[in-house]
Amino acid sequence: MTDDPRADALAIAETVRTVCIDRFLQAYEAARISGLCCEGATEVALGQVRRLKPRVLLDPLGDGNERD
Repeated sequence: MTDDPRADALAIAETVRTVCIDRFLQAYEAARISGLCCEGATEVALGQVRRLKPRVLLDPLGDGNERD
């Protein structure tokens, strides 16, 4: 963290954005490979993003476990 709260907030926002997009794309690709149509794969991917825990959003390089 820095002495600039705005810079800190922007860094957090970028991290959250990146994690959400990455998780969505991974889930979408896996759902399509498993045979779901585009709409079904989108629903699965959105579900994955909705289930993200705040800790995962702020620590994307952690151990990958989504426990509280």
